[in-house]
Amino acid sequence: MTTELEKFSSGEKRLEGLNRWLVARLQSAIEGLPLDITLWDGTCLRGSTEPVVAHITIHDRTTLLKILLNPELNVGEAYTTGRMDIEGDLVALHNLYNQRVASAYPTPWSRLRKRLLDLRPNTLHRARGNIYHHYDISNDFYGLWLDQYMVYTCAYFPTSAATLEEAQIAKMEHICRKLALKPGETVVEAGCGWGALSLYMAQHYGVTVRAFNISHEQISYAQEQARIAGISDRVQFIEDDYRNIAGQFDVFVSVGMLEHVGRACYPELGATIHRSLKPEGRGLLHFIGRNRPLPINAWIRRRIFPGAYPPTLQETADIFEPWNFSIIDIENLRLHYAKTLVHWLERFEEATPQIRKMFDEQFVRTWRFYLAGSQASFLSGFLQLFQVTFTRNTYNQLPWTRAHLYQAMSPGKLQKEN
Repeated sequence: MTTELEKFSSGEKRLEGLNRWLVARLQSAIEGLPLDITLWDGTCLRGSTEPVVAHITIHDRTTLLKILLNPELNVGEAYTTGRMDIEGDLVALHNLYNQRVASAYPTPWSRLRKRLLDLRPNTLHRARGNIYHHYDISNDFYGLWLDQYMVYTCAYFPTSAATLEEAQIAKMEHICRKLALKPGETVVEAGCGWGALSLYMAQHYGVTVRAFNISHEQISYAQEQARIAGISDRVQFIEDDYRNIAGQFDVFVSVGMLEHVGRACYPELGATIHRSLKPEGRGLLHFIGRNRPLPINAWIRRRIFPGAYPPTLQETADIFEPWNFSIIDIENLRLHYAKTLVHWLERFEEATPQIRKMFDEQFVRTWRFYLAGSQASFLSGFLQLFQVTFTRNTYNQLPWTRAHLYQAMSPGKLQKEN
């Protein structure tokens, strides 16, 4: 008959065997990487002899097991819940991970997961829930680390010395020039954020804008900004889904919304653009994308952007081709987004005491991990930032060159309206 002591001894041996297996797997995973890791029992592992970019502490066996089984999800989960601590350069650590993961993709599992996610459309109800999860958490929170215009998309840095505010103004000006806006024209913006681009187009280009967004917090803020600027008669902010856009316009523009549309809804978006544009219409889509089709990071989907998907350029053909739209310009601004995120992360870190009081430590760690990971993804080329300008196929009023895009901005373009 087995004694309790024998049972205990057997259990201890199994744990020792599990520990040896976990340590061997972890050592193999970090081999060649400038990292060192300390485990809950004091075990120290080193990936290479190079100077380390980060020191990682894993506080329990279960956390390590989860990380090894599904690092894409559980590295972020472990850090945000405090079961793992990271000291050092979080952006560099993400960059190392991206380089290691990118060489292994696409895997059979990633292909299957992408197919399953593609089949799950962002219905009106699901889209509202997704947007509420990320954008309606607090305008005050975003105001702590975004620029003064509350622009939460990639900026455009005409010079490396440009401030974030100057770069966001330059981005809006860049878009307006690509669209060749003329006074008196009508514009519809799908997914307008806090309204900066719509306000800018009306103030500086004399157009009339209808802007759609399903974030209540953002629409309320944008409506107040239009009232303060005295242009509510020229800019109408509507709390509704892009699928409910009605009327026809000279221009269709969407900045930072396509990532939230979902692959299954691209034909529906294309049909919306088609019915919204006049016969001589034109438009621009600005969105995060990829070089090859991959599912969105599992941790990002759970914690930050449920329902999101960054497409390849080829996948966006389902938006344009059925309606015979002509793509006239494609620009990749991924390094501009990496620089934008440098500013955001610096401002976020400066504001962490206030953010911690507004929410809690787990929220701070979640957003720090997200912002650092995003910066690394654009630096490493794991993510891209595309601007695609398109027209009706009969539109011939196109500039002969891109020279108009790069003419110096007048000082007035850098002043915020009172």
